[in-house]
Amino acid sequence: MSDNNTVQVPIPEKVCLTFEEAAAYSNIGIVKLRKLTGDPRCSFILRVGQGKRIIKRKEFEEYISRNIEI
Repeated sequence: MSDNNTVQVPIPEKVCLTFEEAAAYSNIGIVKLRKLTGDPRCSFILRVGQGKRIIKRKEFEEYISRNIEI
């Protein structure tokens, strides 16, 4: 645990990622990630509440593996 009592989970162990984590993990920019996840057919996004979106890590990895260009 860190000083402020929050648990730090390594990215490869997380189920979902923030845009910042996904960008660092994949080397894909946040702007591009926001564009990809803005598509209603995006398979690796989880909508939380009205406007928050988080990225499902395993599905995101599969998406990257299936595509040769984004």
